Amino acid sequence: MEFKFSGAWKKMMDRLVSWINDLIVSLPNIIIAFLVFVIVIYLSKYLSRIILRVLKNSSLQVSMKHLISKLVSVLVVLFGMFLILGILDLNKTLNTILAGAGVAGLAIGLALQGALSNTYSGIVLSYIDQIKFGDWIQSNDYEGEVVDINLRTVTIKQPDNNLVYLPNKLVLENPIRNFSTTPRTRVIVDCGVAYSSNLELVKKLVKQTISQAFSEFNSEEEVIFFYKEFGDSSIDFQTRFWIDGKSPLQVAMAKSVAIIAIKAVFDQNNINIPFPIRTLDFPETYFKKNREI
Repeated sequence: MEFKFSGAWKKMMDRLVSWINDLIVSLPNIIIAFLVFVIVIYLSKYLSRIILRVLKNSSLQVSMKHLISKLVSVLVVLFGMFLILGILDLNKTLNTILAGAGVAGLAIGLALQGALSNTYSGIVLSYIDQIKFGDWIQSNDYEGEVVDINLRTVTIKQPDNNLVYLPNKLVLENPIRNFSTTPRTRVIVDCGVAYSSNLELVKKLVKQTISQAFSEFNSEEEVIFFYKEFGDSSIDFQTRFWIDGKSPLQVAMAKSVAIIAIKAVFDQNNINIPFPIRTLDFPETYFKKNREI
């Protein structure tokens, strides 16, 4: 029994001495690998800050700037890890890591397909000019101001101050109506006048009123006026004019100003804006029967 124990002890000590000798032989490489690791970590952080400074005045979204700086940092760290494995002469380990990374990457890609799709869409949205911070857009039946674009969602603030978070994939794959792509917006006002009105006078008054109310953006020739149809109780018309605005709120306010001005000038000239009237026509026999009763 003592012989077996002493033999096992001797083998263990020989193995321990062998490990210590290998450690002493590899000590310079370990020191160099440690120094490389420290330098790589410092270099990755330094390059990340430099990238952010370089991209500070660019037209890229804030999320895209941070993404680029992080990618550069990660690439530097990965390069340093491969360099360290080479210094430590761990080529077999490196091959095993690469093979495992390929299998793990495939599994992760399948599991996170939706998230990766949103990430890719966020990168695309950060580059295109059709949507950016401060734009007033309409997408997926939601409308509001773009306040943030990250790698997962596009955040818009609705007119009632509520925030809506739209997945990037839905925004990229569906139509986007951007009200901020042009500096001017056309306002459309519908109205009607009584059949007894002087139609030429109505047209003249409306065009003069609109051009005076919005003189900074419209002349009388630029105001579009036309009659649409003979309505049930009025002759309907439509007028169109320009304003210097982008959001639907500005359009609504301009339409309100136009309605007030048109109503005032119609009142001054005794032009009636009729409301729907229902006329009941009774046959003469109906009244005769009522009299007899």
